[in-house]
Amino acid sequence: MTQAQGLLFESFQLGAMTLRNRMVMAPLTRNRAGAGLAPTELAVDYYAQRATAGLIIAEATQIRPDGQGYINTPGIYSEAQVAAWKNVTDAVHAKGGRIVLQLWHVGRISHVSLQENGQRPVAPSAIQAKAQTFVAEGMVDVSEPRALELDEIPTLIEDYRKSALNAVRAGFDAVEVHAANGYLLDEFLRDGANQRTDAYGGSIENRARLLLEVMQACCDAIGADKVGVRLSPVSPFNDLKDSHPQPLFNYVVEALNTLSPLYIHVIEGATGGDRKVDPTFDFRALRDRFHGVYMANNGYDKASAEAALKDDAADLVAFGRPFIANPDLVRRYALDAPLNELNPATLYGGGAEGYTDYPALDEQGA
Repeated sequence: MTQAQGLLFESFQLGAMTLRNRMVMAPLTRNRAGAGLAPTELAVDYYAQRATAGLIIAEATQIRPDGQGYINTPGIYSEAQVAAWKNVTDAVHAKGGRIVLQLWHVGRISHVSLQENGQRPVAPSAIQAKAQTFVAEGMVDVSEPRALELDEIPTLIEDYRKSALNAVRAGFDAVEVHAANGYLLDEFLRDGANQRTDAYGGSIENRARLLLEVMQACCDAIGADKVGVRLSPVSPFNDLKDSHPQPLFNYVVEALNTLSPLYIHVIEGATGGDRKVDPTFDFRALRDRFHGVYMANNGYDKASAEAALKDDAADLVAFGRPFIANPDLVRRYALDAPLNELNPATLYGGGAEGYTDYPALDEQGA
């Protein structure tokens, strides 16, 4: 392939990593973990097929058993999981790719059937979300959570730290702390889910405390140049909202600056939906406040991604669903080739169909 034109196809220095292009494969939950909630050989093929992305952010992966909120999502807390993920990272690296693991605790977006001994999921406050999750029987309402006790928080932070270390042992180039989409760290940030009256609730500074302590712990464990973070300031996903998101996330980003993380990964608008869900929110203010790498996400295509890079509105652009149906998305964009059509019926669960069987251009006789 001749050298493609455009900022999207330029190499980029991200921490110690030289990315081949500025296209990032966003983390995508596919519900295909195997025994012991470990990635399978199918996952090895799936990620290796997409290794031409400048960076892959692997699917959200729970840091401990009670962090699970959906059936068949992988973990990074057992030796078997670490070993299985090592097969994935080795395959991606063998193809010259770079890969990051997203560290996840779902908080209240879970169901008692997924929790040990049928216990209630944990959350900042005992407020049930008007949301659903995917269990063995299909889609069900999430369960009512219980509030995390103050003395449980140090253990939670330690589990994030351990999972960051496990990710590095598994061969990942970095980790991304998942603080978006209505999951645990996002629940602590936003007053729609956090009604605590202790040091982790009330003021913006208190609600941001847990995220910053988790980030500090991960940075201390593996180095700030190996720790990114994902935010979704105005996404209503999983029934989450905040009364005043702009000052909240302005503060969060300014506080993150003091840690010098690898990047911030920002979902601009509603997750997988309307970019203008809150037209008053100024994402450029976050970009301007953050001193490091800004990764933009949500509904981008080749043209809008190129425009964002040209306007210095982003350093990297993440693409989600296009990478599911197009393992060679980078090449297709470079050649302005047509894209494969996504099959929504095979997004979650199942085997190779809709996972590793989407054809590359060469396989289509192009």
